[in-house]
Amino acid sequence: MTELPIHDYYPQASQLVYGCMNLGGGWNNNSVSDSDIKEATAIVETCLAHKINVFDLADIYTFGKSEEVFGQVLKSMPSLRKQMILQTKVGIKLTPTHEVKQYDLSPEWITKALNNSLKRLQSENVDILFLHRPDPLMDLDDTAEALNKLHKQGKFSHLAVSNMHAAQIAWLQSATTVPIIANQLQMSLEHADFVEETITTNMKEGCSSGFPRGTLEFCEQQNMQLQAWGSLAQGKYSGNGSDSPTEAELATSKLVCQLANRYSSNANAIVLAWLMKHPVNIQPVIGTTNTDRIIECTKAGKVNLSREDWYQLFEKARGHEIP
Repeated sequence: MTELPIHDYYPQASQLVYGCMNLGGGWNNNSVSDSDIKEATAIVETCLAHKINVFDLADIYTFGKSEEVFGQVLKSMPSLRKQMILQTKVGIKLTPTHEVKQYDLSPEWITKALNNSLKRLQSENVDILFLHRPDPLMDLDDTAEALNKLHKQGKFSHLAVSNMHAAQIAWLQSATTVPIIANQLQMSLEHADFVEETITTNMKEGCSSGFPRGTLEFCEQQNMQLQAWGSLAQGKYSGNGSDSPTEAELATSKLVCQLANRYSSNANAIVLAWLMKHPVNIQPVIGTTNTDRIIECTKAGKVNLSREDWYQLFEKARGHEIP
């Protein structure tokens, strides 16, 4: 089993995280149906049976229905709660419930959002509370005080962030007594700016990298778990692909299939193995609702790509040779 930074807090945590963004019947105003509960139950059982025990939610996913349907699963099988690590996110307000889409890390909203999440999840607490995105209007001391209070109340055990750079994390940590143990960012073979940021230092190309410079190194120095959302790039290289694939996408998909055969594995596992090869020990978040595909993803831990194959995949995906 690969040693992960999160194992300092949760020794049993799986390297793969199941992302529940698509649970609950879709991004609409329909009520959660019996078929939605049945689907969620099958997914949770499949994950646990194949040693995926970290589940990622957010208050906004399918307008709250993701947490609601997950809560229904826990209600019907309460013994499952002790088998999993449950994480959720707060801090985003969506339209049309609100007049304008906004990020809100005010004490009032964090408290209200977390309490509502716990009600939907039918749980007294979550293991990890993520702040979903940085809020430009956040008052550091007020937010930190609210987080400290919620933590003391037992509403969450550990704190984490999403889509934040090193300075933002350090700034937040300076004011709260609750350790920040994880940062969730977009990372994949398609969105490989976390690698571009490393190799384009002292180059003009480095200015165009969307990944916050120094964040990878900061998280590793702090022994902070990095989680990757969008890790499968929506199946671009391992599924149906995009509607109008580029030459780079086609070449990458072809190589992924070749490597799947070479390593006696499957395309989804190869794409994830590329992420997991990185020495910071990333936790990929997968969100497919296809149970067969979930099982395919669990094979990634058995694939140890060679250095040459890792760089070949990177080159194919970026469309040209590295500098």
